[in-house]
Amino acid sequence: MDIFKEFTFEAAHRLPNVPPGHKCSRLHGHSYRVEIHVRGPVGSQSGWVMDFSDIKEAFEPLRLKLDHYYLNEVEGLENPTSENLSRWIWKRLRPGLPLLSRVVVRETCTSGCIYQGEDD
Repeated sequence: MDIFKEFTFEAAHRLPNVPPGHKCSRLHGHSYRVEIHVRGPVGSQSGWVMDFSDIKEAFEPLRLKLDHYYLNEVEGLENPTSENLSRWIWKRLRPGLPLLSRVVVRETCTSGCIYQGEDD
């Protein structure tokens, strides 16, 4: 069974490695939406995979490092693409959330990234 909890945060960034003149090279911001998915068996007693509040507790310290910050200044996010952000979240979340199965980052309502730990 796969369950998820969704979070939001506001942040600014610019992409330093795009071609000259690319619109994403300029400072801009997004209303990010992040889904944290966990996968595991449904407990016979609890009836759930895990408590949603445990997912929230695990992600909240990371959200606080991102919300209303300039992502390029966050250690490890010098090139804060959606792909790099999803991997950054995964690497920090996985040790305390071993059932983590997927991180979804949406920087707009039509654009985002799904990371499933391929590099883990």
